[in-house]
Amino acid sequence: MRGEQEPQVTMLAFIDLETRIPQDHPLRTIRRFADEALGSLSPTFDEMYALDGRPSIPPERLLKASLLISLYSVRSERAFCEQLEYNELFRWFLGMNLIEPSFDPSTFSKNRQRLLEHNVAQQFFDRVVLQANTLGFLSDEHFTVDGTLLEAWASQKSFQRKDGDTDGDGRDFRGQDRKNDTHASTTDPDARLYRKSNNAEARLAYLGHLLMENRHGLIIDAQATVADGFAEREAATTMLSTHWRFAPPRHRTVGADKAYDTADFVDQVREIEMTPHVAQHETRRGGSAIDARTTRHAGYAMSQHARPRIERAFAWLKTIAGLRKVKLRGTATVDALFVFASAAFNIKRIVTLRATTA
Repeated sequence: MRGEQEPQVTMLAFIDLETRIPQDHPLRTIRRFADEALGSLSPTFDEMYALDGRPSIPPERLLKASLLISLYSVRSERAFCEQLEYNELFRWFLGMNLIEPSFDPSTFSKNRQRLLEHNVAQQFFDRVVLQANTLGFLSDEHFTVDGTLLEAWASQKSFQRKDGDTDGDGRDFRGQDRKNDTHASTTDPDARLYRKSNNAEARLAYLGHLLMENRHGLIIDAQATVADGFAEREAATTMLSTHWRFAPPRHRTVGADKAYDTADFVDQVREIEMTPHVAQHETRRGGSAIDARTTRHAGYAMSQHARPRIERAFAWLKTIAGLRKVKLRGTATVDALFVFASAAFNIKRIVTLRATTA
């Protein structure tokens, strides 16, 4: 018998969001990891807010909302707040009922500086890495480092002379010599004109850097910096030194592409008692800094085989998390965004690893 649509809407109904989310939904595991990491940050959140005054949106809810934005490729914070009005899954993840109104998009920007001052993104990332280590998903021997270009939220037309002189009418800059030494973006002064290779066009950009462990492809450190020709190697040595300068000596290796094949980088890696498994740049002036003493070992070939796994992390961050062109301005803000998105990648990766090893 054909069913008929009931025109009368039920006036009263009890809906339990907990029962509407499938028990095997991956967000259930992700929420447990997120709640555990955010719970350990409670003392930091207490320092961020005054003891009196009007209550604000809980910082845990804002950070979990940012996590959803990365995981579900929501194009903007405003679009997320719009979806929150009707998306039951998002409301369940944030611990909101169906009656509670969505918060205003300006809440994100108003709280962003407070989160930056207390380095919350880095603390959240560190808690996620600690969880991965507790579960036995982190190795302590073989690693990969690399960097990628993050296009800035600034147009080429905003790249004007620092001395105030105008380049023509400010719109037609063809044939003009524009350099970071003499020019800067009027909308994002921290962005630098940069190109990843000789055949690529120069764009206003930042650089994102990752340090990955090779066994399970988890990110153990992340950093965003200004874009220049030395930033990739400087960020790599900073991340490596932070973790292992005072660590007990043992055999550790770090793989990298040809951009890291310089004598300075290789020497700095060896100073912290790590073996640089860097791809040889044989056409570089002076030859490669890596010789047969390193390349003859089977471990070198294994590191080079594992090295492309880091590209999967970059691909996820730029396509799913939406960092191909960052929508925030300033080095500190972009760095916090990149670090938090890396934490989201790790949580997603941990959920996958638990499902495959169960």
